[in-house]
Amino acid sequence: MAIVGAGPTGLFAAYYAGFRGLESVVIDALPELGGQITAMYPEKEIYDVAGFPAIRGRDLVANLAAQAAPFNPTYLLGARAERLSYEDDLPVLELAGEEPVRAGAVILTGGIGSFAPRPLPAADDFHGEGVIYFVKRLDDLAGQDVLIVGGGDSAFDWALALAPIAKSVTLVHRRDKFRAHAHTVERVRQLPVRIIVNAEVTRLLGEGHVTGAQITPKAGGDAETLPVDTVVAALGFTADLGPLKEWGLKLDKRHVVVESTMATNLPRVFAAGDITEYPGKVRLIATGFGEAATAVNNAAVVIDPTAHVFPGHSSDAS
Repeated sequence: MAIVGAGPTGLFAAYYAGFRGLESVVIDALPELGGQITAMYPEKEIYDVAGFPAIRGRDLVANLAAQAAPFNPTYLLGARAERLSYEDDLPVLELAGEEPVRAGAVILTGGIGSFAPRPLPAADDFHGEGVIYFVKRLDDLAGQDVLIVGGGDSAFDWALALAPIAKSVTLVHRRDKFRAHAHTVERVRQLPVRIIVNAEVTRLLGEGHVTGAQITPKAGGDAETLPVDTVVAALGFTADLGPLKEWGLKLDKRHVVVESTMATNLPRVFAAGDITEYPGKVRLIATGFGEAATAVNNAAVVIDPTAHVFPGHSSDAS
């Protein structure tokens, strides 16, 4: 079984494939396991994974890899699945930089596809360091004056996480309404975090490394200059399905349409996680885990028609 995407859903699919007695190859264009979590928010706490009141992103990825490890999945990281073809009715994936992968079934768990952060316009003319789009390690910003730009969940999550360890945290948003979860916004308001609304970062200061930022009200008036050691530009990201768009999959915008079995319109190709679309779809990590199990169990029957969709309970395994 070939699994395209090494994020949480893909890693759980690798575990479930092993539980069903199937070998798996997990393919991802990124160089590390974890998908968006590793690339974008490894230090953030995740609160909606069943059984964990809270768990750091990097810890969730490590646990999922450990769960799959007894079944020895093969990981092909830094390898993008370019094309899909069929030989003897079986799918063949052509990879960039690797030998083709032949499989009994393919499960697409690539989240949102490839993604790139939205740039901070004020950084266009600044050629030094100190502007980041994802916080890899919270401790790297300890004792710093941190400026967070944005009004979504990521911006407020970083403010919540950095407030206890940074020298100061300022959040700037171009509007007075936020896209972030209302509960998180309220928690940040209770912290010593300065929130500036209806304003934009219009200039970054410093030679070689950012030392300050100019904040300008959108309605006009005098700009304010703040001391800044690091700017966290949490402005969201753009996503692209990349080569998957050319495979002949039935798509709804940038999502793959699936049936209740997680089957796509292509033979022996299934999908699970954020990449999927169907009526009532809810894009949560928890949902992806259930979809991964559904996809693997239905793919197992396609691979071996004598198998059963229901695998039995894992607690019954000896």
